[in-house]
Amino acid sequence: MREFTSFLLCGAVTLALALPLSGCGGSEPTAAPTVTNASTEAASSAPAASAAPDNSGDEFVGAYAAFAVTTNSLKDGYWDEITANTVAGQNLSPDLSWEPVEGASCYAVYMVDINTHYFLHWVQGDITETSLPQGFAGSKYYIGMYPPPGDTHVYNIYVIALKNPVERVKGSVNGISPKFPDFINALDTDKDGNTGNIISVGKVSGKFIGK
Repeated sequence: MREFTSFLLCGAVTLALALPLSGCGGSEPTAAPTVTNASTEAASSAPAASAAPDNSGDEFVGAYAAFAVTTNSLKDGYWDEITANTVAGQNLSPDLSWEPVEGASCYAVYMVDINTHYFLHWVQGDITETSLPQGFAGSKYYIGMYPPPGDTHVYNIYVIALKNPVERVKGSVNGISPKFPDFINALDTDKDGNTGNIISVGKVSGKFIGK
């Protein structure tokens, strides 16, 4: 009888080992299902965001915060002929647009030829608009580009956001201005003598080839 009982116990153990275990803790491990994170996948396929505007490398306005300025007068890095003071050009100031700068009551604009000792092409202050159409600046404030034939020059436009109006925006168009950096720094003092007047500066840069 003892041998028969032992035989039954041994058989039961063998059968139990042969059968798959059931329950949460003892289930046979299976491969985890592949989960696709839609948001991660979308983020990896999305184009990288544009870098924030940065003036840190600019010798004139490197000390000031930057904001974005856009224009339709630039094509593939070159200013349109219509903005130039050439036979084919129409001497029209480039269009400019930017978001209103918080705390700014007005803006000043400079356009300078970087390759010709700071030759000024656009000098204008007391601007309250944030979208300037092509030709916004009259001949008193703007003269188009006209580098020597075959020469390629770089022209920067600076839009300076000011807390308060200044006594005057220094400089005049159609002339070399070695003191151009001083003209920008002068904007940091308003007409009442208060300093810290420049909030931030936007910049657009492009080339033009002389005809």
